[in-house]
Amino acid sequence: AIGLYNVGLSCCLNSVLQVFFMNLHFTAILRRIIVPAHPAQKRISVPYQMLLLLEMMQRGKQKAVYPSDLVCCLSAYKVKLFVQHDAAQLFLTLWNLLKKQMKKPELVEELRDLYTICVQQHLACQKCYSETKRNSSMLTLPLPVLDSNSHILKTLEDCLRYFFDPEELTDHNMCFCEQCGKKTPFLQSMKLVHLPQTLTIHLKRFCFEQSAYIHKLSHYLPFPQELDVSAVLTENQCQADDSEKAAWKYELFGVVAHSGSTSYGHYCAYIRSLTERKWYCFNDSEVRQVSWDDVKCTYGHSKLHWGQTAYLLFYMKKRPQ
Repeated sequence: AIGLYNVGLSCCLNSVLQVFFMNLHFTAILRRIIVPAHPAQKRISVPYQMLLLLEMMQRGKQKAVYPSDLVCCLSAYKVKLFVQHDAAQLFLTLWNLLKKQMKKPELVEELRDLYTICVQQHLACQKCYSETKRNSSMLTLPLPVLDSNSHILKTLEDCLRYFFDPEELTDHNMCFCEQCGKKTPFLQSMKLVHLPQTLTIHLKRFCFEQSAYIHKLSHYLPFPQELDVSAVLTENQCQADDSEKAAWKYELFGVVAHSGSTSYGHYCAYIRSLTERKWYCFNDSEVRQVSWDDVKCTYGHSKLHWGQTAYLLFYMKKRPQ
C-alpha cells in the first residue's frame, strides 16, 4: 500500500488509480500487455505508463511515489492538470484509453469481462403493446439517490430497485409507435442480464438544479459490506437464468469518497486489500490502515460540508464456497 503524491490537483486521479492497482484481477491483465517498441510510443501509452507506475510503487521503499510520467501521458488525451475532475468520468476515460491501447485482443476481452455490466432495455407501447428490446453494456451503474419526486432514497438497495423500476413516458415524453402510426405513451424499463467480477456503482451525488447550478447531495446513504443483487431486485427486473443470478453475490472492495463542494473539493479512496483483507485509506501520499467504522463515515451527512461522501463503490464477486 504505497501512496501517490499530488501533482496539480491530482487527488481524483490518484484515488481512481489506487482502485485499479489494488485490484489483483486488473493488475494480472496489466502485467501481460505488449510493451511499445519506441520511446515516443512508450511516452503516450496509458497501459505502459500505468504498468511503470505500478512497478515503481511495488519496488520503492518510500511511502509514496510521483505519478508524473503517467500524468504527462494523460495530458496528451486532454486529461488536464489543475482541474477539478469528476471521479466517475475519469474512471470511464481511463478504462476507455486502456481498452483502446491494449494490443492483445484477449486482454481487451478480459478487461471487458472484468468490468462490463450487461442490461436489456425494453420499450413497450401502452396502446398496442408492441415491444422492442435492445441489449447494451455499461461500465458503471449510475444510481440516482433521489426519486422522481426528489424524495431521498434511504439505502443503496433502494437506489438499485429504483434504477430498474419501469418508467412511464407520457405527455411530451411520448414516443412514436410504428404500429399505431403516431406518438403514444410508452413504458420504458431496463432489466439486468449480466454482472462482472468487479461491479462499479456510481452514486449520482451531483445534480443540476433549474438554474443550471450543480448541487451536491450529501445526505446519509448506507451501503452494505456484502451485497446480493439477485435478492435486491425483483424477477421482473432481471433477464438472467438462475446460474447467472447465483453469482451476483458481492463484497465491498473500494470506495472513492468526495469531500467539499462541487467547485472546490477533494477525493480519497478506501480500499480493502484482497490479500490481507484489511481496509486502507489512500489520501494522496498518506496511506493508513482503517476500520470498517472509518469507511462508514462516507455514508454522508447533509450538515457536514467537508465530510467525506461515497461517490463510487466497487464490489468484488465473492468466491463460491
